[in-house]
Amino acid sequence: MQLKQLELLAPAKDKEIGIAAIDCGADAVYIAGPRFGAREAAGNSVEDIAELASYAHRFGARIFIPVNTILYEDEIEDAQRLIHEVYEAGADALIVQDLGILRMKLPPVELHASTQTAIRNAEQAKLLEGLGFTRLVLERQLSLDEIKSIRQAVSCELETFIHGALCVCYSGNCYLSERLAGRSANRGACIQACRSDYDLVDEDGKVLAHNKKLLSLKDLKWDDRIGDLAQAGICSFKIEGRLKNISYVKNVVRHYREATDRFITANEGYCRSSFGEIHGGFKPDLNATFNRGYTSLFIDGRKGEWNSGDAAKSMGEYIGKVTTVGKDFITVDSSSRFAGGDGLAFVAKNGDIIGSRVEKSEGDKIYLKDTSALFKGQAVYRNFNKQFEKEIKDNSPQRLIPASVTFDSRKAVATTVAGITATYNIEQDFPVAVKKDVAINSIKNQLEKIAGDFIFKVTGMDTEDVRFYPASFLNGVRRSLAEELSRRIVENHLKNRRHNEIAANLIPLCKGNLDYSANCSNNLSAQVYKELGFGHVDPAYELSHKGNAELMRTRYCIKYELALCPKNPLCKNGMYNKELFLVNGGRKLRLFFDCKQCEMVIF
Repeated sequence: MQLKQLELLAPAKDKEIGIAAIDCGADAVYIAGPRFGAREAAGNSVEDIAELASYAHRFGARIFIPVNTILYEDEIEDAQRLIHEVYEAGADALIVQDLGILRMKLPPVELHASTQTAIRNAEQAKLLEGLGFTRLVLERQLSLDEIKSIRQAVSCELETFIHGALCVCYSGNCYLSERLAGRSANRGACIQACRSDYDLVDEDGKVLAHNKKLLSLKDLKWDDRIGDLAQAGICSFKIEGRLKNISYVKNVVRHYREATDRFITANEGYCRSSFGEIHGGFKPDLNATFNRGYTSLFIDGRKGEWNSGDAAKSMGEYIGKVTTVGKDFITVDSSSRFAGGDGLAFVAKNGDIIGSRVEKSEGDKIYLKDTSALFKGQAVYRNFNKQFEKEIKDNSPQRLIPASVTFDSRKAVATTVAGITATYNIEQDFPVAVKKDVAINSIKNQLEKIAGDFIFKVTGMDTEDVRFYPASFLNGVRRSLAEELSRRIVENHLKNRRHNEIAANLIPLCKGNLDYSANCSNNLSAQVYKELGFGHVDPAYELSHKGNAELMRTRYCIKYELALCPKNPLCKNGMYNKELFLVNGGRKLRLFFDCKQCEMVIF
C-alpha cells in the first residue's frame, strides 16, 4: 500500500526562522525572495534562500517561494529572472497568484496556486488544475464538505491553512486597503484596515456600535481537525505567519508537529513527507504565544463567534481575575507563576486595552508601575511570558534521521527509512577479536551514536568474523556514513524535484486579444478574471475603482455577530433590515448582506 504523505508547512520571515522551523519538525517552509512575495517586510536574498534550501533538503524538506503579488508590466522581466534564480538556488515550488506568470519562460519548477486566487468551489479548482498547477491552496472560509467536493473534482494536491491570522474577506479579493490608502493588499502593502475601529451606523444615523473592531477576526486553530482535513483530501497543513518572530514559529510548528504525528501514528495509510524525528526541546503551548483568541471558522459549515473582540492584537493567555489592587501591586486569582519582564494586558472600563510590564513578583503579589486603571474582578491576560520565551530560545529540539547499520569485517552499510544507503568499505586488516562479546558491544556502542543529522542503530552484524577496531576508527566510520547519507539525500531530493506541467498551449483561455489594463499588460484582464470566476470585482492592479465598487466579500457577517440576524440563536428581534454603514475617520462604507449566499459585502 502506498502511503499518503502529509506535509506540515511553516512560514519563515528569514533564513534563521526557516532553519528553526525545520528543526522543530516542518516538512516544508515558505519564504519570500527579494520581491513579489506579498509581504513588503519579509524579503530575503537569493543567497539566503540557497542556504535554507540546502539545510532543508538534508531532511527531504522542501522550500516554497511566494511570487504571489499582482505584477506590473515593467516588473515582468525582473520577476522572470527572480524565478529562475530561486529555482537554481534550490526552491522546490512557486506560490503564484498572477496567472500572467504562466506566460513566462519558466524553469521546470512546480507551481502552486496561491490562496490569493480565492479557490472556493470545484469549478475554479478544475480550471487551475487544467492550467497545470500541481497544488491548490484553498480559501480558508470553506467547510469540510466543500473541501471534499473540490477533492472529488480534481486530482492535484490540496493545501489549506490550519493556524494563524485570518483575513476577514475571501483571500485575494480585498480592495479595502487600496481604496482607503492607495496601498494594495495584492501588492504586499495591506494597511490591515480590518483591524481598525469602526462605528456601525444605520441609515437613520443611529449608532449600533461605537469604536469597535467590527472586521477583526480571531485566529484560526485547527489542531484538533488534522484527521478530518486529511480524510477530506488535504495533504498540506499550512501555518500562517511570515511576519511572525522566531519563538512564535518554533512554538506553533512544534505543536502541530506533535498533533500531525499523533494522527499519522494512529491511522494506517499516512506518513510524513520529510525525514527526521524530533528529540528533546521545549514543550509547546499555543496559549502562551501571539493570538487574538481562536476560532474554527466555517469548517463545520456554520457560523460562530469569529470576531476578535476588543483587541485586534494579541491579548495573550487568560490568567485569572484581579483580587486586590494596591498602589503598586495587584494580586490575581491564578495558579500561574509570574516573573519580572512578563507582559500583562487588561481591558479598561472604557474598553481600551491596557498593557503593563511586571516589575517583580513576590508570593501572590505582582508589582506594576501603574495600577490606576485596574479594578477588582478585572480579567488578566499574559501576552509575554518571559520564562517560556527563554525556554523556547535556550532549549531547541534536535531533528535526527534514524538509520540502520549492518556491519562486517569488510564494510558498514547505513540505510534510512526512505531507502537511501551509504557504504563504508573497510580496507584495513584489523586483528581478530579475542573476546567476541566485548568486541561486538564495542562496535555497537561506537556506531549507535549521533553523527550529523543521523542517529544510528546496528541491526545486523557478522558474529563469526569479529575483529577488534579502535574507537577512533569506528567513530570515523560513523561520521563518514553520516556525511555520505546526507549528500545522497540532497542529491536524490534535487534529482526528483517535481516539475510543473505548464504547456505553451494552456493559455488560450481567452479568445482573441486580451484587453490588458494600462498598468499590467502582461496580466489577464478583469474581464478574463470574471469569466474564470475569480472574484466579483476588478483585480487589484486595476487602480481605477470609482463609484460604488465592491471592496470585500466574506462569509463573516456583522449582523450575525451582533445577533441582528435570526440565524444567530441569540437574535431576539428578527432581522435588522435598515441599511448599515461602517464609519471610520470620516470614511463611510456601505454594507450589503447577500442572505441567499449568506455573505456580507462591503462597498
